[in-house]
Amino acid sequence: MAAGGGHTFAWQVFPPMPTCRVYGTVAHQDGQVLVLGGCGRSGLPLDTAETLDMASHTWLALAPLPTARAGAAAVVLGKQVLVVGGVDEIQSPVAAVEAFLADEGRWERRATLPQAAMGVATVERDGMVYALGGMGPDTAPQAQVRVYEPRRDCWLSLPSMPTPCYGASTFLHGNKIYVLGGRQGKLPVTAFEAFDLEARTWTRHPSLPSRRAFAGCAMAEGNVFSLGGLQQPGPHNFYSRPHFVNTVEMFDLEHGSWTKLPRSLRMRDKRADFVVGSLGGHILAIGGLGNQPCPLGSVESFSLTRRRWEALPAMPTARCSCSSLQAGPRLFVIGGVAQGPSQAVEALCLCDGV
Repeated sequence: MAAGGGHTFAWQVFPPMPTCRVYGTVAHQDGQVLVLGGCGRSGLPLDTAETLDMASHTWLALAPLPTARAGAAAVVLGKQVLVVGGVDEIQSPVAAVEAFLADEGRWERRATLPQAAMGVATVERDGMVYALGGMGPDTAPQAQVRVYEPRRDCWLSLPSMPTPCYGASTFLHGNKIYVLGGRQGKLPVTAFEAFDLEARTWTRHPSLPSRRAFAGCAMAEGNVFSLGGLQQPGPHNFYSRPHFVNTVEMFDLEHGSWTKLPRSLRMRDKRADFVVGSLGGHILAIGGLGNQPCPLGSVESFSLTRRRWEALPAMPTARCSCSSLQAGPRLFVIGGVAQGPSQAVEALCLCDGV
């Protein structure tokens, strides 16, 4: 499928993971794709760690995680991969923080989070790791912001988020960390806030125009996009049920306002719990759940220059609840749920046109 600018999109299929999993933690380091923890067929968190060599297309088993966990956050710090929070075998949030030392092939424990948390959002800037929000063992959403200093192996507190939440989308742009959405219990959050890393102050931006769970978010060319999801009924609409939508809302960072794009610019498919990314001036929407009885395999892209949605080649393995990461011109889609936890590892590639 042509992407404009002399480029095309195509799928690259890698060998399946040795271990099927969903809610795995993924990281890219020096040509290796690490897949850590997650939940297997039993539904319990794993301590399994595996790495894919992108050049040779081979998998290697790594030393197991000291703490079995699913849904953790990961940050690459040079030759180390820091794994933060998540949930353990009894479905309880954990405070454990562990570092995989790539050159030595082993794990080391690091200073724990001040409070156990799942759904922590993490951002790396100048060798420091910022951990935002989360949900604790009491199921209450957290507003805490902590920064990890690797040299001192300690967490320091920063001003709390105005809106407590877990599972938020975060973007680093300039000297600010933008935090969008997330959840409080089962309810989606519409807050959009920014933390200034120099002034160490928070700014509230206008909230998302619509309340949607399992939406996809991406940032590209000074705009933040919120796509699709499961639309929640209004507080006075007692007869409406949550339903899949193809909504597209865009926030212009320069002008500080949201735009709800018209029907003609909505996604082609209604979907939630899908992979979103940005490659070569395109916003990508991959797989997920829709009104069909099984996960979607459809893929579409929104061209920022042509301002329209276009169909792309379908996923080789239709899935939802996937882990994802971008590595150069590839957007990896890893694991997730097909008819059960999946072993599939596939990458949507931006290629030079012929």
